[in-house]
Amino acid sequence: MGDYIPSLDLPPEAVSKHAMDKITDKIAALPPGQDYFSLEFFPPKTAMGFANLRARLDRMARALRPLFVNVTWGAGGSTATKSLELAEICQRELGLTTCLHLTCTNMSRRLIDKALQDAKALGIRNILALRGDPPRRAEYLDPDDHDGDGDGGDGGGGDEFAWAIDLVRYIRKTHGDYFCVGVAAYPEGHADESHPLGQSLEHDLPYLVDKVQAGADFIMTQLFFDVDAYRRFEETLRAHPSGAFRNVPILPGLMPIQSYQMIKRTAKLSHARIPDPLMARLDAVRGDDEKVKEVGVAILSDIVEQVREIKDRTAPAAPRGFHFYTLNLEKAVSFIVERTGLIAPVTLSDDDCAVEDPGPLPEIRVVRVDGDGGVDGGGDDDDNASAAAQQAAARQAARRRKFSVGSEPHDRVIVQGRAASFPEWETTAFEAGVPAGPVTTRANTLAISEGEGALGREATWDDFPNGRWGDARSPAYGQIDGYGVSLHVTVQQARSLWGRPARPEDVSDIFIRHLRGELSVIPWSEEGFSPETATIRDRLVALNARGWWTLASQPAVNGLRSTDPTFGWGPQHGFVFQKAFVEFFLPSRDWRRLEARLARAEMKDVVSFYATNARGDFVSSDTAAAAAAPASTTAGPAAAAAAAGGGGGIGEGEERHEASTNAVTWGVFPGKEIVTPTIIEEVSFRAWSEEAFGIWREWAKVYERGSESAKFLEAVRQDVWLVNIIHHDFVDAGGLWEFLLGGQ
Repeated sequence: MGDYIPSLDLPPEAVSKHAMDKITDKIAALPPGQDYFSLEFFPPKTAMGFANLRARLDRMARALRPLFVNVTWGAGGSTATKSLELAEICQRELGLTTCLHLTCTNMSRRLIDKALQDAKALGIRNILALRGDPPRRAEYLDPDDHDGDGDGGDGGGGDEFAWAIDLVRYIRKTHGDYFCVGVAAYPEGHADESHPLGQSLEHDLPYLVDKVQAGADFIMTQLFFDVDAYRRFEETLRAHPSGAFRNVPILPGLMPIQSYQMIKRTAKLSHARIPDPLMARLDAVRGDDEKVKEVGVAILSDIVEQVREIKDRTAPAAPRGFHFYTLNLEKAVSFIVERTGLIAPVTLSDDDCAVEDPGPLPEIRVVRVDGDGGVDGGGDDDDNASAAAQQAAARQAARRRKFSVGSEPHDRVIVQGRAASFPEWETTAFEAGVPAGPVTTRANTLAISEGEGALGREATWDDFPNGRWGDARSPAYGQIDGYGVSLHVTVQQARSLWGRPARPEDVSDIFIRHLRGELSVIPWSEEGFSPETATIRDRLVALNARGWWTLASQPAVNGLRSTDPTFGWGPQHGFVFQKAFVEFFLPSRDWRRLEARLARAEMKDVVSFYATNARGDFVSSDTAAAAAAPASTTAGPAAAAAAAGGGGGIGEGEERHEASTNAVTWGVFPGKEIVTPTIIEEVSFRAWSEEAFGIWREWAKVYERGSESAKFLEAVRQDVWLVNIIHHDFVDAGGLWEFLLGGQ
């Protein structure tokens, strides 16, 4: 069965509804000086995150009313399917004007053509044309991308799409003015380097002029925090002697500050300088996640006001636009756009309109796409009609409200003379007497997005993300940039950093040098280590010297104060806890021995583990427990899973198992529920493992095809297992390390 996509033939109602879906048309319809904003989202890595993002998008669309939304596109098309699925939700289900990102390097012409055709099929009229990762070596380009039409010299190979301007020209050549095309700009200058010594706006300007003159309709900037740099950027563009930027909309890119570590990492990846006064404000509250968010909202609100003043001087007759990188979270951006007046104050007429049922969206015919990506217009008419009916039913079900003010799972007890100790079960007489308003009003929806009340807590439950260690149900789970598998360095930089590995000892040396602070970047991480890593560095070095290459780890912590300078986090007057865990690659022969040790009866309640390889074979403490009864007592967990019919992985015919969830970091704070920001579970481990093994392949492509290093790294990828082990006794600080480094 192929996937289903909308037909190119839209009914008249849909055509009328989306008649002004070009971003530039919508901006031109606004009065001078009118504020508008857009929101950016990336496709979550898990199905649960995707489902929850759909509800979040619906809520944000109704509460915040952005002019349009952006959907990101992974490097080399790595998230193509998920990006298009998310774009369809935004454009067709929620009726949001959608701008689809499209990168062009390491993408064949065939894939770009398909992406543009899919965008057309979904009714999308806006593309943000981006370069993407630095181009790969020529021998790794798509060998099927030579159509022999004589254009581009080699029939459309990789050289044609080396830069974003190539994509702009190609879209204009093949699609005319059907698409509104945007391009990226960098207020502080663009850099591929990890340490951007060569960043320069003057260096970038000629290229930006060329992109606009090639047919770009609007400019969207990379995130920034240095308002002086942005002021110089916009003033330089508006006054440029070419006149290219005189009437082009320029949208400044702003990222709400979700956490201290996240914004530090993002600023580093984006080469965006955080001015010292702003950094001092964040440093002052770095140990309190809630205060970091509060300070972050204030900082971004100040930046919005300053950019308003800049735009009033540089383009007083134009509407003023702002673009927010949401990271799939809603609370901080909701506060910012309300505080700065980017959304109009809620009025009674807004609320009246909000509770009206607009009725179902226009029905849209669907056609099946075959496995090769072509559109199959044939087939049984009854099957197509049935599929359309199922799609319509799914859309209607998705639009139904799942909650209401009175949707508590049980009645609550009214308490007298004191506050409610357990808000889930108790309420005061005053609260019980407040009339419940309709949940679909814009005011209520905005309050929910800002985390107010029981529904607000439910909506923003994942407000403190922790990257890939967060809850896999969260829309924000996964990469913070949604960019896909990438080394984040150029080929030349990769060779300079990591040399030409040809033996396992070479890889061990790279990891050990990184642990000792002698190497700033490895393929799986461009970040430095937190202070707590120093407490277990010697043990990690010992594992890596053995050829067990560590990707993530943490030590055990038992009830330290939340203000502890090394381990503390969260609000003051709390206590924090951690279970020790470590995640690492190891050779298959070592995994078989370790697996047997993990299978011993005495380890059952001491550790949990997850393990997989590049082929997708999977085994965990959960699959081992599920298979224990029918399997031989002498066999390891993988053999037991195979005996159960799964071959070590989850597939057709395999016995189902109950997947556990392991909270490995938690905090207890006054007046709050227990907070668990770091979770390890099967769904998140599997999602991350695909990326982890993909990075081996990207690393191999740094070297010539068939070279010693390329063959070695590919052989390692095919052999190693990725293993994550959690030690449950958080009181025993040395337990995990004694197990791994101790006797056999």
